[in-house]
Amino acid sequence: MKRLVSLLLICTILIIVVWGYAESSDNGNVEESKEQQWYSASTTPYGKYPEKVTYTLGKEIAKNNSNMPEGDTYEDNAYTRYLLEKLNIQNVNAFEEMDDEYNTEVSMAIAMEDIPDIMVINSHEDLMDLVNKGLVEDLTESYENCASDAIKAIYDSYGEGIFDGVTFDGKIMAIPETNIAEGPNLIWLRKDWMDELELEAPKTLEDVEYIVSKFLEADSSRVGIVTYSELCGESGYSSQYLTDIIFATFGAYPKQWIENSDGEVVYGSVQPEAKEALIHLHELYEKGILDRNFLFRSTNDIIQLIVSGKCGSFFGPWWSPNNPLMAAVQQSEKADWQPYLIATNDDGNTYYHSTNPTSYKYVVVRKGFEHPEIAWKIISVLFDYARYEDKEGTAEIAEYDKNAVDPTARPLVINVDYNNALSRCYENIQAVLSGEKDMGELNELERSYAKQCVAYLDNRENATLGQWSAYVSRVEACSLIADERVKVVNSLFFSETQTMNTSWWQLKELENETYLKIITGKVDIDYFNEFVEQWNQQGGKIITKEVRAILMK
Repeated sequence: MKRLVSLLLICTILIIVVWGYAESSDNGNVEESKEQQWYSASTTPYGKYPEKVTYTLGKEIAKNNSNMPEGDTYEDNAYTRYLLEKLNIQNVNAFEEMDDEYNTEVSMAIAMEDIPDIMVINSHEDLMDLVNKGLVEDLTESYENCASDAIKAIYDSYGEGIFDGVTFDGKIMAIPETNIAEGPNLIWLRKDWMDELELEAPKTLEDVEYIVSKFLEADSSRVGIVTYSELCGESGYSSQYLTDIIFATFGAYPKQWIENSDGEVVYGSVQPEAKEALIHLHELYEKGILDRNFLFRSTNDIIQLIVSGKCGSFFGPWWSPNNPLMAAVQQSEKADWQPYLIATNDDGNTYYHSTNPTSYKYVVVRKGFEHPEIAWKIISVLFDYARYEDKEGTAEIAEYDKNAVDPTARPLVINVDYNNALSRCYENIQAVLSGEKDMGELNELERSYAKQCVAYLDNRENATLGQWSAYVSRVEACSLIADERVKVVNSLFFSETQTMNTSWWQLKELENETYLKIITGKVDIDYFNEFVEQWNQQGGKIITKEVRAILMK
């Protein structure tokens, strides 16, 4: 009996020891597994963190809560919830501002050397300042590890120079926004006003001017073509509400480094063609065809004029139905805004300048932030996985697309897409509409737009604003810029030279002041020649030599 008890006691002890060892081993495996999860999440595009990672964010926002549904916020919406589910990350916004106020917050944060973990900046000058002060993380390794293959292919579609502006001493210090080829600006006109006045669709700038003059004659409270004091867009962003097409009609491309008829690289703002365009703009200003109060217009002022029905004409890109025209149509059901492509040359073609492959918008990460790779992971998940891989889990994001929620709802207010993304999307939607392709062959974003276009065509009278906007932008406007008569003039230089670092801001001020004075009649047109002399003397001549030398390498 004693022997049996002893045997039972020994067995019990062995079981306890084995169980304890097994439990210890299991805990070790759990810990090891957790470490592996952290490592995998930190070194792969889609790896999910085993515990929630919170990051502070400088958040750019838009009016009307970016058109998000009631209850959604910039910290809790379709995008942030998707990122929480896929990556286990959550933004806590250090500040939320729009337009110039956002840029002011960014400047203050840089000046105080107290930036959030992640933020988008809207100028290369800010990026250089951040790098020089040592405030931002090196993202080179994060790019190699956490940018997906598709994201890398997207950046490759812009050529080797896409990272030039964000690379310092061989290190990638920011994520550049990609600037897809958008084609020329279109003239957007109130077709319902044209119909009332029995006016035909415009084909040239002269036609546009005639139409606008008739708009003004019909109602003296209306304003002419709206713009603001920048007049022309630089090489990195869309030129909505600006006058680039008017300049192009005279063969002028201000703010661009282009090749002249002699094959020399020149700065477009100081060429004789720009002088001719300024003469014409002054005439339009005197007649009121160009809004006489353009010097004082902010973006919000212009939008209000359009939405309220006081303005029926502006130059803008293909996406103008999203902003501001959805709001204009919502305000007045009679408002029938339509896009038109106008020729800039006697040969019937429309010429426009190409843009910088990046758009002067960059994502930066605070120096010392524990998980700098999060920025690239957000890009990979939102602009690759959600668009091309996840067929089932993006219903809420697709609903945002359907209802034209503004991109500012995203944590990072940038876009990353192939250089020819616009034409690809248009061609795929057209293929669906013609029955050549099935809806399932499109990526998530294209599929969302295609569904809205189909719904619009099926019931135009009762179409939603989102359906109207999708069709007018993605089909009607894109069909115009896909026209074979659209020709691109290559902008050749987007970086900075040594002299630009110290003198460019003064030359830009000189240029802007001169242009505005000529258009408003403060100085005679002959002052343009004096401006060119000053521009050359104050550094422009040296900068031109530097640009040419760089391009010759």
